[in-house]
Amino acid sequence: MSKKIPFLFIFLYSIIGFSQESNNRFSLQEAIDYALENNRTSKNAALDVEAAKQRKWETISTGLPQINASIGYNKWLQQQLSLIPAEFFGGNQGEFVEIAFGTKQSINARITLEQKIFDGSYLVGLQSAKVFLDISKNAKEKTDLEVRKAVINAYGNVLLAEESVFILERNEAVLLKNLYETTKIYENGLGEEESVEQLQITLSSIQSSLKNASRLKVIAHQMFNITLGLDLNTDTQLTDDLQGLTSQNIVLSLLNADEDVENTVDYQIAENDKISKELLLKLEKSKALPTINAFVNGVYDGYNDNFKFFKKEQQWLGSSLFGLNVNIPIFSSLGRTAATQRAKINLEKAKEDLTETEQKLKLQIASAKSDYQFAIEDYENKKQNLNLAERIEKKNQTKFFEGIASSFELRQAQTQLYSSQQDYLQAMLDVINKKAELETVLNEIPKN
Repeated sequence: MSKKIPFLFIFLYSIIGFSQESNNRFSLQEAIDYALENNRTSKNAALDVEAAKQRKWETISTGLPQINASIGYNKWLQQQLSLIPAEFFGGNQGEFVEIAFGTKQSINARITLEQKIFDGSYLVGLQSAKVFLDISKNAKEKTDLEVRKAVINAYGNVLLAEESVFILERNEAVLLKNLYETTKIYENGLGEEESVEQLQITLSSIQSSLKNASRLKVIAHQMFNITLGLDLNTDTQLTDDLQGLTSQNIVLSLLNADEDVENTVDYQIAENDKISKELLLKLEKSKALPTINAFVNGVYDGYNDNFKFFKKEQQWLGSSLFGLNVNIPIFSSLGRTAATQRAKINLEKAKEDLTETEQKLKLQIASAKSDYQFAIEDYENKKQNLNLAERIEKKNQTKFFEGIASSFELRQAQTQLYSSQQDYLQAMLDVINKKAELETVLNEIPKN
């Protein structure tokens, strides 16, 4: 039995380790879903929506019955005296007697029920609370769109960095082999020293680029972790590859997507801003209307020269009151008029902003479609260029070792190949990013 316990611990440890490792492995969609739940900006936007819901209820509650209670205790340190003509008590005319009215101590307990009967600003406040909640939801949707785009960019940058390191390591291995063979040829007197030096220059450049790409790979992973809401140095692994994502993101039908800007979140934000300005205008107008509030209160008073309020013999005097308060605005020295005019001006500005937003969105959509189409075309072009560069480099390498081509011609072909490789990687990343930008401005997110 004792021999089985260590094995059990090893088994459990391997399961825990595997589960932790699998939790840090992300496809692109898994990374997006994780970020929408854990990205700090997205979480704050969700909290803003919850705060807006509470604010809506806070506004509603002001129009519902309000009950307040108060208790007051008073004790005269030196009781107030009044002067009474002495003749009332059989004294001489023209003289006065000092008399203290009331008791030295008193307690007052009051409970009041208040209810709005009519208040124009309250009705506008209810509408404003709903619009404020809608604006918060718009902001959350906008945030989620931006977080999604940021995750796609960060994911692509990691893949680009990993591919760059892989290609540069492969190029370095080929150059080391070429340099070794060329050095042997030179040492045997069958080649020129310049050929060795040219390859050394190329190798040095590749090794420098490889070191930089390795550093960028670390930074790209850290940026990816931050975007997802993970710790900076979390060991994450990506399960998608750059080539596969590029193929998935070439969706030509997206170039013919509906351009109805009213469905975009930016338009909805601008429209809700206009509605809020309309409500502010209604609010200023409502301030010219009377307000009516009703109240009912009950009061108990206790009086005593000594603190005996909790004795059975203490006498309590009760009273109750019902009333209405009507506040009628009459003249504000044109202050309300000025406030109303200011609200009208802000509403006109909001209308202009809505029109401008509509025009800008149409331009953004057209520009995003153009950029996406160019990214696809450029990807196909860079793919062909890479194939040609690989063939040219291979031919020049063969010619070089056969003594037909010079080391300078080989270096030119290699440099052209390395440039084509990086251009091809960047072209793939551009397809992914430009599609994300177009989906963001269209507010057209694929359902998974």
